[in-house]
Amino acid sequence: MSTVFIALQANEDTRPIIEAIEIDNPHAVVNREPAMVKIDAPNRLVIRKDTIEEQIGRRYDLQELQINLITLSGNVDEDEDTLTLTWNE
Repeated sequence: MSTVFIALQANEDTRPIIEAIEIDNPHAVVNREPAMVKIDAPNRLVIRKDTIEEQIGRRYDLQELQINLITLSGNVDEDEDTLTLTWNE
């Protein structure tokens, strides 16, 4: 089993995004540091636009994620509605 992850800046803008990721990925482990939040998941992590929109209360373009993105690990599959990180075994 391989771990994928995404790391985001820790700020008010990312708080609801991180909550949305936790909702959609209950198997993920969230590591909070003073300046960043790293979310690890075994094999797969899915970020859904709809869940983020529910948390922030407005429309959201997944490209906005890039503003606060520090790094990520895994194969990226992205469309208008989801960003998925996976490791193909």
